[in-house]
Amino acid sequence: MNAIGLVEVKNVSKGVRVTDEMLKSAGVFLIQSGAVCPGKFVTIVGGNLSEIQAAVDRAVLVSEDALIDKFVIGNLGDKVFEAMCGTANTTERKAFGIVETFTAASAILAADAAVKAANISLIEVRVARGMGGKCFTTMTGEVADVKAAVEAGAKLAADEGVLINTEVIANPHPELWEAVL
Repeated sequence: MNAIGLVEVKNVSKGVRVTDEMLKSAGVFLIQSGAVCPGKFVTIVGGNLSEIQAAVDRAVLVSEDALIDKFVIGNLGDKVFEAMCGTANTTERKAFGIVETFTAASAILAADAAVKAANISLIEVRVARGMGGKCFTTMTGEVADVKAAVEAGAKLAADEGVLINTEVIANPHPELWEAVL
């Protein structure tokens, strides 16, 4: 699977309805759906590109003024899905990069842009849970690659006005690695 769609809405009740409508409108499958801090609701679906587009279009219609963000990615970058699910198997300990955003969609799009821009390994894509609605993407690799990947991800979020901050640490302390891996 390399095509996904995401819808992020302002409240839980609308999010439940949006999710139901997405699943009923097209032959998509549910990857993740749930409430995230502070009361936002995020739904991620997978399937073929045309079905995902139809499901996201339906969600936009149903969500009305509760819509925060949305996307459809037809060619999801390598390892983005694993980083979203927390199953990325990264043991590499080189430079460390992070892109922090205000929306779930922008964090995933930043991760996708990062893996397509440079030779990096994604560590995690954290989608709003337990972080006051903020999201982040973390990565590792050679310093120049991490810088290029962070810049690529940050550009997308900045263009949407949802970038919080970025950092690149050339030589992280070993205890930091224990905390983030």
